[in-house]
Amino acid sequence: MKYTLSEAAKATGKNKTTIQRAIKSGKISAAKGNSGSYEIDPSELHRVFPPTATQHDAQHEQSNVARQDNLPPTNRNLDRILELEKELAVARERANGLEAQKDQMTDTINDLRKRLDSSEGRVTALLADNSPKHRSWWPWKRT
Repeated sequence: MKYTLSEAAKATGKNKTTIQRAIKSGKISAAKGNSGSYEIDPSELHRVFPPTATQHDAQHEQSNVARQDNLPPTNRNLDRILELEKELAVARERANGLEAQKDQMTDTINDLRKRLDSSEGRVTALLADNSPKHRSWWPWKRT
Protein backbone atom coordinates (compact mmCIF):
# COMPACT_ATOMS: atom_id res chain seq x y z
CA MET A 1 0.00 0.00 0.00
CA LYS A 2 1.48 3.30 -1.05
CA TYR A 3 1.13 6.57 0.83
CA THR A 4 -0.43 9.73 -0.50
CA LEU A 5 1.27 12.99 0.43
CA SER A 6 -1.01 13.60 3.42
CA GLU A 7 -0.73 9.99 4.61
CA ALA A 8 3.04 10.22 4.37
CA ALA A 9 2.97 13.42 6.43
CA LYS A 10 0.88 11.73 9.12
CA ALA A 11 3.11 8.65 9.12
CA THR A 12 6.26 10.67 9.70
CA GLY A 13 4.93 13.59 11.69
CA LYS A 14 6.29 15.99 9.09
CA ASN A 15 4.53 18.69 7.11
CA LYS A 16 3.24 17.89 3.63
CA THR A 17 5.44 20.60 2.13
CA THR A 18 8.52 19.05 3.75
CA ILE A 19 7.81 15.73 2.08
CA GLN A 20 6.97 17.41 -1.21
CA ARG A 21 10.30 19.29 -1.12
CA ALA A 22 12.12 16.01 -0.43
CA ILE A 23 10.43 14.46 -3.46
CA LYS A 24 11.27 17.40 -5.71
CA SER A 25 14.89 17.49 -4.52
CA GLY A 26 15.26 13.76 -5.20
CA LYS A 27 15.73 12.59 -1.61
CA ILE A 28 12.60 10.48 -1.91
CA SER A 29 11.40 8.84 -5.09
CA ALA A 30 7.67 8.93 -5.73
CA ALA A 31 5.42 8.43 -8.71
CA LYS A 32 2.41 10.48 -9.68
CA GLY A 33 -0.83 8.53 -9.80
CA ASN A 34 -3.65 8.82 -12.31
CA SER A 35 -5.23 11.61 -10.30
CA GLY A 36 -1.97 13.58 -10.26
CA SER A 37 -1.26 12.92 -6.57
CA TYR A 38 1.99 11.42 -5.37
CA GLU A 39 2.21 7.71 -4.56
CA ILE A 40 5.04 7.16 -2.09
CA ASP A 41 6.38 3.76 -1.20
CA PRO A 42 6.50 3.41 2.62
CA SER A 43 10.01 1.92 2.63
CA GLU A 44 11.26 4.81 0.49
CA LEU A 45 9.61 7.36 2.77
CA HIS A 46 10.91 5.82 5.99
CA ARG A 47 14.40 5.54 4.54
CA VAL A 48 14.59 9.34 4.84
CA PHE A 49 11.98 10.14 7.50
CA PRO A 50 11.53 7.65 10.37
CA PRO A 51 7.96 6.79 11.33
CA THR A 52 6.44 8.58 14.30
CA ALA A 53 6.46 6.77 17.61
CA THR A 54 2.69 6.52 17.81
CA GLN A 55 2.44 4.77 14.46
CA HIS A 56 5.39 2.50 15.26
CA ASP A 57 3.91 1.64 18.67
CA ALA A 58 0.52 0.92 17.10
CA GLN A 59 2.09 -1.41 14.53
CA HIS A 60 4.16 -3.08 17.27
CA GLU A 61 1.07 -3.47 19.46
CA GLN A 62 -0.90 -4.99 16.54
CA SER A 63 1.87 -7.48 15.84
CA ASN A 64 2.04 -8.40 19.55
CA VAL A 65 -1.72 -8.92 19.69
CA ALA A 66 -1.65 -11.06 16.54
CA ARG A 67 1.27 -13.07 17.90
CA GLN A 68 -0.36 -13.54 21.30
CA ASP A 69 -3.69 -14.64 19.85
CA ASN A 70 -2.02 -17.82 18.65
CA LEU A 71 -0.57 -18.64 22.08
CA PRO A 72 -2.39 -20.33 24.94
CA PRO A 73 -3.45 -18.00 27.79
CA THR A 74 -0.73 -19.23 30.16
CA ASN A 75 2.01 -18.42 27.64
CA ARG A 76 0.51 -14.96 27.09
CA ASN A 77 0.48 -14.36 30.83
CA LEU A 78 4.08 -15.51 31.16
CA ASP A 79 5.12 -13.26 28.30
CA ARG A 80 3.36 -10.33 29.91
CA ILE A 81 5.01 -11.08 33.27
CA LEU A 82 8.43 -11.14 31.60
CA GLU A 83 7.72 -7.83 29.86
CA LEU A 84 6.62 -6.25 33.14
CA GLU A 85 9.70 -7.59 34.96
CA LYS A 86 11.91 -6.02 32.30
CA GLU A 87 10.08 -2.70 32.65
CA LEU A 88 10.43 -2.91 36.43
CA ALA A 89 14.17 -3.56 36.16
CA VAL A 90 14.56 -0.56 33.87
CA ALA A 91 12.53 1.61 36.26
CA ARG A 92 14.65 0.50 39.25
CA GLU A 93 17.85 1.21 37.35
CA ARG A 94 16.58 4.65 36.46
CA ALA A 95 15.56 5.29 40.08
CA ASN A 96 19.05 4.29 41.27
CA GLY A 97 20.62 6.64 38.73
CA LEU A 98 18.37 9.49 39.82
CA GLU A 99 19.18 8.81 43.48
CA ALA A 100 22.92 8.93 42.74
CA GLN A 101 22.43 12.16 40.79
CA LYS A 102 20.48 13.65 43.72
CA ASP A 103 23.28 12.72 46.14
CA GLN A 104 25.88 14.29 43.86
CA MET A 105 23.83 17.49 43.59
CA THR A 106 23.43 17.62 47.39
CA ASP A 107 27.21 17.33 47.80
CA THR A 108 27.72 20.09 45.25
CA ILE A 109 25.23 22.36 47.04
CA ASN A 110 26.96 21.77 50.40
CA ASP A 111 30.36 22.52 48.87
CA LEU A 112 29.06 25.73 47.30
CA ARG A 113 27.54 26.82 50.64
CA LYS A 114 30.91 26.33 52.36
CA ARG A 115 32.65 28.35 49.66
CA LEU A 116 30.08 31.12 49.95
CA ASP A 117 30.50 31.29 53.71
CA SER A 118 34.29 31.53 53.43
CA SER A 119 34.10 34.17 50.72
CA GLU A 120 31.72 36.25 52.84
CA GLY A 121 34.34 36.26 55.60
CA ARG A 122 37.04 37.41 53.19
CA VAL A 123 34.85 40.18 51.77
CA THR A 124 33.99 41.38 55.27
CA ALA A 125 37.69 41.39 56.21
CA LEU A 126 38.59 43.39 53.10
CA LEU A 127 35.88 45.95 53.77
CA ALA A 128 36.92 46.35 57.39
CA ASP A 129 40.64 46.67 56.54
CA ASN A 130 42.07 49.64 58.49
CA SER A 131 45.49 49.74 56.89
CA PRO A 132 46.98 53.20 56.28
CA LYS A 133 45.91 54.91 53.13
CA HIS A 134 48.31 54.88 50.27
CA ARG A 135 50.39 58.00 50.01
CA SER A 136 51.60 59.45 46.82
CA TRP A 137 55.22 58.71 45.92
CA TRP A 138 55.69 62.31 44.90
CA PRO A 139 56.97 64.11 47.97
CA TRP A 140 55.71 67.54 46.88
CA LYS A 141 52.17 66.33 46.36
CA ARG A 142 50.28 65.51 49.53
CA THR A 143 46.82 64.22 49.65
